Amino acid sequence: MSFNRKNAYLKMAQKGLLDMLPLNLAVLPWGVLCGSLAIQRDFTIFEAILMPMIVFAGSVQLVVIELISDNAPLATILFTAFIISSRHFLYGLALREKLKNLPLKWRGSLGFLLTDELFALSGERQSYKSKLRLIYALFAGGSFYFSWLAWNIIGIVAGSILPDLTHLGLDFAIAVTFIALVIPSIVNLSILVTVCVAAILSVVFKVYNLELGLVLSSVIAMYSGYFTSKMQIKSNNKSRAMLNKKEEKIL
Repeated sequence: MSFNRKNAYLKMAQKGLLDMLPLNLAVLPWGVLCGSLAIQRDFTIFEAILMPMIVFAGSVQLVVIELISDNAPLATILFTAFIISSRHFLYGLALREKLKNLPLKWRGSLGFLLTDELFALSGERQSYKSKLRLIYALFAGGSFYFSWLAWNIIGIVAGSILPDLTHLGLDFAIAVTFIALVIPSIVNLSILVTVCVAAILSVVFKVYNLELGLVLSSVIAMYSGYFTSKMQIKSNNKSRAMLNKKEEKIL
C-alpha cells in the first residue's frame, strides 16, 4: 500500500513537471531579458540573481529594474510593484476555498509559487482537493520557479558578455506567453468579452500614452465580463420561465 502511494506521488510529480514544461520553455526569452537587463542597468550579479529568487514575477522585475536604475523613490517602486501584482490577489481569492483548510506549509509554498502559469493549470474543479493534486501543483509550480531562475542566470551571464540584448525583441515572449495562457480559458461569452475589451483598450490607451492604461483596461474589461455574465444569467432565467409557462399551458 505504501509502495503504491509512493508510486502515485511520483507519477503526479512527473505529470506536474511535464504539464508545465511547455510554459517553462516559453518564458526562456523573457527570463533571459530580465537577467540581462539587470546587469545592463548596473546591478551586481548578486542583486541580479536575488531579484528572481525573491520577486518571482517577470513583469514586476522588468519595471522595478528600470525604476531602480532611474533612482525612483522607494514609495513609487513599491506602489508600482503592488499595482502590477494585484492580479495575484484575485488568484488567491479564486483558490481560497480550495486552500484555506490546508496546513500553513502548503498554503505558503503554493502561495509563493502561484504565478499566472500555475493558475492556468488550476482551472479544474478538483484542483488542490487531494494530496496527489497538491503534489502535482507543487512540482508544476516548483519547476517553473527553478526554470525561471535558470533563464535569469543565463541572461545575467549573457548580459555580462554580449552587447545590449534589450533590442533583440525578447520582450515579445511576454505577449506570447500570456496569449498562450488566455486562449484556452475562453470557454464562454463573458470571458470572450473580457479578453476582447482588455486587448482593445490596452492598445488604445498605449497609443494615447495613458500612464495607468493597463490598469484601466483591466478593470473595465473585468466589469464588462461581469455585466455580460449577469445579462446571460438573466436571459437564461427568462428563457426558463417562458419554457415553464409553456409547459404549464400544455399540462
